[in-house]
Amino acid sequence: MPVFVLMLEVLTSLPQNLLFDLGLIFIAAAILAFIAKIFKQPLIPAYILAGLILGPMALKIIHDVEVINHISEIGIMFLLFLVGLEMELKKLKNVGLVTIFTGALQVVLTFLAGYAAGLFLGFNTINAIYAGLVVAFSSTMIVIKLLFDKKELNTLHGRIILGILFVQDIFVILALTIFAGTSTFTAAAVLPIIGKFIALGTIAYLLNRFVAYKIFRVAARNSELLVLLSIGFLFFFALLAYLFGFSVSIGAFLGGITLANLPYSQSLIARISSLKDFFATIFFVALGLQLTVPSLSIILKPLLIFLVMILLLKPFIIMLLLSLMGYDKRNSFASSISMAQISEFGLILALSVDNMAPELFTIIILLGIITIGLTSYLMKYDLWIYMKLAPLLSIFEKLSKKHRRIGAEYKNHKKVILFGANRMGQVFIRSLGNRMKRYLLVIEFNPELIEKLEEKKIATMYGDMTNPEVLNRINFKHAKVIISTVPSGMDNLILLKHLKKVKSKALKFVTAHTLEESFELYDAGADYVIIPQIMSGERVASFLEKYMDNKKGLNKVKKEHLKHLLEIDSER
Repeated sequence: MPVFVLMLEVLTSLPQNLLFDLGLIFIAAAILAFIAKIFKQPLIPAYILAGLILGPMALKIIHDVEVINHISEIGIMFLLFLVGLEMELKKLKNVGLVTIFTGALQVVLTFLAGYAAGLFLGFNTINAIYAGLVVAFSSTMIVIKLLFDKKELNTLHGRIILGILFVQDIFVILALTIFAGTSTFTAAAVLPIIGKFIALGTIAYLLNRFVAYKIFRVAARNSELLVLLSIGFLFFFALLAYLFGFSVSIGAFLGGITLANLPYSQSLIARISSLKDFFATIFFVALGLQLTVPSLSIILKPLLIFLVMILLLKPFIIMLLLSLMGYDKRNSFASSISMAQISEFGLILALSVDNMAPELFTIIILLGIITIGLTSYLMKYDLWIYMKLAPLLSIFEKLSKKHRRIGAEYKNHKKVILFGANRMGQVFIRSLGNRMKRYLLVIEFNPELIEKLEEKKIATMYGDMTNPEVLNRINFKHAKVIISTVPSGMDNLILLKHLKKVKSKALKFVTAHTLEESFELYDAGADYVIIPQIMSGERVASFLEKYMDNKKGLNKVKKEHLKHLLEIDSER
């Protein structure tokens, strides 16, 4: 205890200026982030906790809170600039009508529920609107990071999630635009704002169409100039938005969109991310600095109600909508549970508006800490949770028209059974001759892929390999080879256990991402475990050895490879 007191005395005796405040912020954030990383926790709650410790609720050693808030706005600008950089408008074509419809309707329904809850809890109209917006959106940054870590970005549910998040981000920007311009929502107040936003968007379009590519093509010759020019674009649009009466964050987002379709956008994202992380850390710490917790009796009831809406109601709505659009309960569940948190936008909103009730501000910050913290566990153990809830979720499967149409029982004799028609599965199918395809049965849970395979006269069955009902409908007795390209060790373990139960004598090829998974799968009865990263690395090494001194042969292989890639692209 004396040591702690001594340390506190030293800290409070430091000069009261911005340099030391920032130093303390990053020291505290680094320590807590390190601890969070050790225990595999998300970093954002750690940053907010650093602000709580340094701020008025604990040590009270940060003095220039207002200046810190101003600096944190730069973090918001960089965050939205990067969101804009990644938001190529042509991606709307790739997410499909399902995710556009689901994302839009989910936002509307969840917002209305949150708004109604806000009014019920006694908040005024504007604060009830804030509450609805906070409940409606999910965290793009957190969810994408967790999907990437799980190697599920290219799975069906991963693409569904990305599509919904993309639609949500569009709604976020529209909301930010309106709230930046007015706190009243009459037609007379809103229409001029929309008009100015269209004008600002027109400027962004013209710069993107006629200017950006030309100047960035020159700047790309020097990496330093490339980064500097992109930051210049960020602040140019931020100042332009300010002159139009909008938040500088809106301008930063439009600046990102202006550069999104440039061939250098991914390079810019990689180079600017470190700056974003620097300022975003200050932003999240600033949230903690401003947090003051009133009486528990005041915030407990609304906190619990909004938690129920975020953790249960929002996933329920998403799962219901996806089921009605024809998706199975497994993918619908995995997509819905990934959305059970509030967005960074909710935190940005809390810091940006001046008329938010203090108790609502506190509730939003606590919602951020709790739901973002829980998300890592919900997504990590989503299969385990799904298996426990599967019987209760059957009602959602019954809602799927597509499931009823193509989920028929398949008892025909097939010598080769393939689980998963993803990228690896497609390569396998393509490599088979027409004669062998007659002996092939593909089990897939993506209705779109099922339809494409049926057009090619390939035997298919709609289903999820983790569903015992699906496995029981398959005739494994005559199978000679069973292949799973599904990139989930847990899913493949379930399959292998079932094959052992039915005493299948087929050769079993399954997929793993890690050495640990491969050992488990071998123990479970796999004849061979495919580890794509290792196989591709070995193939590349062999390829380099073969053609390193054979430029003529390499050019021939290059032409054949390009032809092959074009064939694959035409089939997508």
